[in-house]
Amino acid sequence: MLKKNELVEYFYKGIKDKENLKIGVEHEKFVLSKNGFHPLSYEMQNGIKDILLKFVSNGWKPKYDDEEKTIIALERFGEGITLEPGGQIELSGAQLSNIHQTCSETTRHLRELKSIGDEFEFILLGLGVEPSLKLNEFPWMPKKRYNIMRNYMPKVGNLGHHMMKRTCTNQVNLDFSSEEDMKNKYRLMLNLEGIATAIFANSPFDNKKISDYKSLRSHFWHHTDKDRTGLIPFVFKKDFNFEKYVEYALDIPMYFIIRDHKHINMTNYTFRNFLENKLKDNKYIEPTIDDWINHLSTLFPQVRLKQFLEIRSMDACSWDLICSQPAFWIGLLYNETSFNKTQELVESWTQEDRNYINKVAPKDGLQAKFKNGTILDVAQKLFEISKQGLNSRNILARNKKYDETFYLKELEINLSSGKSPADILVEKFNNKWDQDINNIYTENIF
Repeated sequence: MLKKNELVEYFYKGIKDKENLKIGVEHEKFVLSKNGFHPLSYEMQNGIKDILLKFVSNGWKPKYDDEEKTIIALERFGEGITLEPGGQIELSGAQLSNIHQTCSETTRHLRELKSIGDEFEFILLGLGVEPSLKLNEFPWMPKKRYNIMRNYMPKVGNLGHHMMKRTCTNQVNLDFSSEEDMKNKYRLMLNLEGIATAIFANSPFDNKKISDYKSLRSHFWHHTDKDRTGLIPFVFKKDFNFEKYVEYALDIPMYFIIRDHKHINMTNYTFRNFLENKLKDNKYIEPTIDDWINHLSTLFPQVRLKQFLEIRSMDACSWDLICSQPAFWIGLLYNETSFNKTQELVESWTQEDRNYINKVAPKDGLQAKFKNGTILDVAQKLFEISKQGLNSRNILARNKKYDETFYLKELEINLSSGKSPADILVEKFNNKWDQDINNIYTENIF
């Protein structure tokens, strides 16, 4: 019988050696036909299923959602490829030691996928929201969990389907070396999540026009499911620890459990109901630790705790910035001096400040007013701290010619000019592109 202490212990097992903290990246991209720029369905010729089978022929191992009939994921070299609800393809990277390795992994993945795209005639778009297509133009992928989420989300928010099918994100996963280290990193990441939203905002368009948001993807998240999204303020309470996160997760409604390859709908129950055997009709299903792990993956706060910490607030970006995102966070959080400087920068911020940034960053981006200046002012200070942190790590590439600051180059150009990717796209749209969004499918693809 699964006990609460085992749920807490799961997080303790995530503690890593301070001298061996790893980095993980996850990045999604839209897969669109080269002719017409429509999303690929699963079963169509040269569609998503055929792409996955092509990966299998390249040495990837297939993973199934049923009794080995429907491929829904792949794995190789400690990496995973998964499908988002609208056919977006995600790389879940391996746990690696430095940004050189994560960027090499990203480059290898994108080249492999682009090679398949040349053969199957599709393009890849790294953007927070697909800029032209309407919700009903996206297919649903045949993952059983998505059927449950699809039916549940309209009950708890009005933009959940938009989030599922029309968005892409890039995430960075960071290790912790103790429960105290987890608390400090979690708090710092929550303080900065909205700043990162503004820095990497990359979804300014909606149905071929400029929207009211620099990060429309973030707006969708604000209206997805208030029970499982947001800033979770209890992280800043003095007594926050692994157990408090367990208490939070226990009271979030579940999506599903898996038994005999079948997904059982559990949306009427919290995990606490399940753990305490408070199910209707007196039926008994014994909870397992895998149920808990699956449940944790269906919580969507801006920073999520697993056996590592995930920052979830950033839009997907193009090739020139995709390596800047992990570099930015590692420079801040994996160097003690930089970490302390960052803490000093945010130590006076209140929950009201965090709520404010979370609200205005998606709309106004770097230009949003904050205290006596703008979010850009804070972003520029954080950039310098991050750069110093990467410098201090002094981890050189294989050719010994550059360190991890190399991956901040494009970000430095953006912040020096006071622009996010969204600002640059809007500028192009209004001038060079003459308000024709189709230019994005040639200029901004991988």
